[in-house]
Amino acid sequence: MNPRTESVIPASARGLVPNRWDVIAVPLVLALIALLAGAARQMNAPFRLDQPVVITLDAAALPGYALRTTLRMLVALVCSLAFSFGYAALAAKSRRAGQILIPLLDILQSVPVLGYISFTVTGFLALFPGRLLGAECAAIFSIFTSQAWNMTFSLYQALRTVPQDLREAAYMFRLNAWQRFWRLEVPFGMPGLIWNAMVSMSGGWFFVIASEAITVGAASVTLPGVGSYLALAVAQQNLLAVGYAVVTMLVVILLYDQLLFRPLVTWADKFQMDASPRDDAPRSWVLRLFQRTRLLRAFVHPVLRAARAGLNARLPRRTLPAMPATGLSLPSRWVDRAWYVLLGACAAALAAWIVHEVDATIGWIEVIRAAGLGMVTAVRVIFLTALCGLIWVPVGVYIGLRPRVAGWVQPIAQFLAAFPANVIFPFIVPVIVAYRLNPSMWLSPLLVLGAQWYILFNVIAGASSFPRDLKDAWASFRVRGWLWWKKVVLPGVFPFLITGAITASGGAWNASIVAEVVSWGDTTLVARGLGAYIAEATRLGDYPRIGLGVGIMVIYVVAFNRLLWRPLYALAEVRLRAD
Repeated sequence: MNPRTESVIPASARGLVPNRWDVIAVPLVLALIALLAGAARQMNAPFRLDQPVVITLDAAALPGYALRTTLRMLVALVCSLAFSFGYAALAAKSRRAGQILIPLLDILQSVPVLGYISFTVTGFLALFPGRLLGAECAAIFSIFTSQAWNMTFSLYQALRTVPQDLREAAYMFRLNAWQRFWRLEVPFGMPGLIWNAMVSMSGGWFFVIASEAITVGAASVTLPGVGSYLALAVAQQNLLAVGYAVVTMLVVILLYDQLLFRPLVTWADKFQMDASPRDDAPRSWVLRLFQRTRLLRAFVHPVLRAARAGLNARLPRRTLPAMPATGLSLPSRWVDRAWYVLLGACAAALAAWIVHEVDATIGWIEVIRAAGLGMVTAVRVIFLTALCGLIWVPVGVYIGLRPRVAGWVQPIAQFLAAFPANVIFPFIVPVIVAYRLNPSMWLSPLLVLGAQWYILFNVIAGASSFPRDLKDAWASFRVRGWLWWKKVVLPGVFPFLITGAITASGGAWNASIVAEVVSWGDTTLVARGLGAYIAEATRLGDYPRIGLGVGIMVIYVVAFNRLLWRPLYALAEVRLRAD
């Protein structure tokens, strides 16, 4: 713009005059809004269960399918963020609520995607009769169940491990509970939350076939999307179509990495506990573009100012309370005892109802059989999760300590984490059949195909949060080798590693429904395990056996979390707070 012309424009109106950056940013924003609005309008099209949506393997249809899938995953991601903020805050700040919510979160995490789909798809279809929106809500909900839990665990871990000196600083600045949450606790947990949002988005890709091609008994619902396209390609043994789907996934992942996650990672870098300047801070061309715009910033500024005012709202002035004391008063102990009695009574009533239902429908022989299959899957999950930890912890530390390397690895890791197990089927099934290999052994690695990335992404988040002064300190003192790992790295990433291990083991249990039953055309291989049991019951529409399989899986996951991960989680909280 000509400087002379700009000088005669009033200062109040100058912000509404676009600059050269607006020429790029405004069309980009308008194009994204138009694409998403068009996809959203298609989600409410007329629909009848007896007239399923026709999916074509024409490559020209893939851009539209990709847009529909991406919109479902973005809606699920927004819902997961809202759920994480509310659920994690309540669980972390209320001791009695946490005694229910955290075990409940273990249960929710352990329920496989097919378990949610089996019992919710009919309700969503009835909620919007004659419209595709009911099936879309069912798909979004199933994607939500593959995204929300690890994000909630990540934020809960951050809220529970805020260093004591920061809490004392917030107390000295007279921040109320609302301000502490948004100005201290959420910024402290933001880097880890964003990395977990990335792996959650990729986790949605891993289960996208189950979300878009739903079959429960006689009911079959297929939605236009990359998942349904890939399911049809696998059923028809069309390798070229499988390749098209993989390339489409790669392009979409690169796009939302550049347009969404890279800007978020760059923005969240300001929340690191590091006051020293950094030469290797992450960068985003999209964020720089929007920071240099004039017209867009003028429109967004009032919204940001109102949001900032809401987040910084102060309660009426009152006397500053004393710092919370440790220990429980006598009335609080009596309330706790009454609370435990209530929980025990609810648990006993639930157990009695379960025993009655098992006697009336399934029988205890079937329960013993399902429990045995659960033990087989548990052995696979434990061994493979431990193996993934040994492999990915050093890799995650290396990447997290080098932000520029993380910038290059970020989209690659997202693509690998999003790689559906079904894409591997054309290569695994013929080999297992040709060499007469044991499916129970050779299909086992598919359990951690998607789950292993929870460990990597959380360790990267933990390593990237190391302050610069700490890095300078271990370099000055020449701390090397095992001493460096023992005294510096492992204590620093330990809370993040535990969060990653919890969600990875839960993800592996979820993946068992995909990994233990593998099909390529007319050939189906079944590995012995609880996931295959649930998948078979879902295919037959056998709801009592579906409930039994899901219940057994819940018991195994919760027991494993209670006996191993929760004690380690408590140790992480104590160590970090002590530091």
